[in-house]
Amino acid sequence: MAVTSSQSKNPASVVQIAHGRYLDDAATPAAATITLGFLPRYFEWLNDTDRIGWAWYEGMADGTTLKSAAAGTRTLDTSDAAITVNDTALTVTIAAAVILQNKQYSWRAYC
Repeated sequence: MAVTSSQSKNPASVVQIAHGRYLDDAATPAAATITLGFLPRYFEWLNDTDRIGWAWYEGMADGTTLKSAAAGTRTLDTSDAAITVNDTALTVTIAAAVILQNKQYSWRAYC
């Protein structure tokens, strides 16, 4: 049995954290782009109204997120590309498919 482990940390233990809330009352909500100013290693998008969440971790394949349903079921979601991280512009885009009208969302990012 082999154990593989890796760890990385920011120089001088610098930690960057950002969080916020989002509500779109448009009849057809569009994708949301959040400018972080840093490249996250973890990003979470939560539908607070319906208790559904999507999480992206550094190293995940493009278009892949971990989806958590209200019942607690967690699945690897590769169908809707809910979260897209742009490492050049230091932004995160949330797909319009996961933003519903008049739902309260919260998000958090860590580096």
